[in-house]
Amino acid sequence: MAGVGGQTQSSSKTGGMSRIQEKNRNLILDAALGEFSKKGFSGATVERIAAEAGMSKSNLLYYFSSKEAIYNATLAHILEVWLAPLKTLDPAGDPARELAGYICQKIEMSANFPEASRLFANEVMQGAPQILPILETDLKRLVQEKCGVIEDWIDAGKLRRVDPLHLIFTIWATTQHYADFSVQIRALTGRDLSDAAFLQQTEEAVTSLILNGVGLAWPPEETEQE
Repeated sequence: MAGVGGQTQSSSKTGGMSRIQEKNRNLILDAALGEFSKKGFSGATVERIAAEAGMSKSNLLYYFSSKEAIYNATLAHILEVWLAPLKTLDPAGDPARELAGYICQKIEMSANFPEASRLFANEVMQGAPQILPILETDLKRLVQEKCGVIEDWIDAGKLRRVDPLHLIFTIWATTQHYADFSVQIRALTGRDLSDAAFLQQTEEAVTSLILNGVGLAWPPEETEQE
């Protein structure tokens, strides 16, 4: 399974770890992602996570004191990786290209890390008992900041007046649909985002629908090669 463990540092403190310790910690997070996404918190076991990570239970418990600690670290890690593309939205950039880049990154994350999306969705649907404080603080601040960027583009006449918050919600809902409802998509089309042609088709269709909806021309007109 290609997991998120090696993509970025977790928000939990990892300072002072050796490379081997950091590698083992990421192996645990990747194994935990698969276990929790399939079994849920109550059905998952530390023993299976340890086995999937290729280590003993006692070795795993050196890094995380309990199943709840592993779950919390996995969710925090998913949230950090999932929000990284939003942080790169550049106020000085062209709105169409910035939003198109963000949409494509989100779709590619749904392609590469579908289990992460489904686990996060399940947590939120249950009331976000483990990550609600993060949603109400870090996530809220980031979204408010990026809503300000979109509002500035609107005030400058660069895109149609829309509610920036609902634009972000629409991007999240549309792009993550391809991970969270992949079974339904395969049933209807016989394909999913693991198909490179379908991935490209999805990126083009979703980007065009959203950008045209806010008054941005997409795809852009061809420009002469420099």
